[in-house]
Amino acid sequence: MDEIQKKILYQVAELDSLPVGAYNIRANGKSAARNSTANIEIIPKTDKSGIDIVIKENTTNESVHIPVVISETGLKELVYNDFFIGDNSDVVIIAGCGIHNCGGQDSAHNGIHTFFVGKNSKVRYIEKHYGEGDGRGKRLMNPRTVVHLSEGAQMKMETSQIAGIDDTLRSTTADLAENSKLEINESVMTTGDQNAVSEFTADLNGENCSCNIISRTVARDKSTQHFTSRLNGNNVCSGHSECDSIIMDQACVLATPELLANSTEASLIHEAAIGKIAGEQIIKLMTLGLTESEAEEQIISGFLK
Repeated sequence: MDEIQKKILYQVAELDSLPVGAYNIRANGKSAARNSTANIEIIPKTDKSGIDIVIKENTTNESVHIPVVISETGLKELVYNDFFIGDNSDVVIIAGCGIHNCGGQDSAHNGIHTFFVGKNSKVRYIEKHYGEGDGRGKRLMNPRTVVHLSEGAQMKMETSQIAGIDDTLRSTTADLAENSKLEINESVMTTGDQNAVSEFTADLNGENCSCNIISRTVARDKSTQHFTSRLNGNNVCSGHSECDSIIMDQACVLATPELLANSTEASLIHEAAIGKIAGEQIIKLMTLGLTESEAEEQIISGFLK
């Protein structure tokens, strides 16, 4: 990998060397490094672009890194990654994609990640997106995540769009079995003329399952954002979705909640708030020695964490 690719890799996965454990690092459409362990096997697909990540049952305290970097203008790819997590496991999966585009053609990464989480297993999934480069070509990302949670399984997703992505459709669908739990924390920053769409759909099928979706976004300049969440309560279950957005300049933000209760025992809640930074917050920080611009950035940074 060259220096540009290494810089992007650090932005999306905080890696400055090869990680410990299982990993598959993809650069400009090809595998740059791969390693399996005794409990986690990474298998290249033979029928299409992508990999299968197979995690044995009872695997604990292990991690998988699967970052993607693109530094070639005009490169567009579609990648399928399937995760098979055995019963009674507890693992961390670090993904993410970074695009450096200094050319005149659009560069795009479209990734479809499908998770089959075994009974009573726990998964923490971290995904960061980042773009940079002063070319006329756009940086495009359309991640799709599909989650199947078995009985008693738990998954915590932490997804973020750091900067530099011109257009994105972030789609997440999930189905939950008995006593399973899904928690999603999303943070998105858009600037310039960027556009970001986030769509979440969760089918709460199993008795006593739960889903909690929290999205925090900042829209600046003339950027646009659209957040949609759909919670389908099909049993004794609990679901909560929350969208909090800071809007600045001439940006536009739309939040669309959908709640569907197919059971009298389904408890579903949606919260949404869109507003500007409060003036008293900026004034308070300025009294501590910050400029107005520095105060603004401090507030935004804290909000997105």
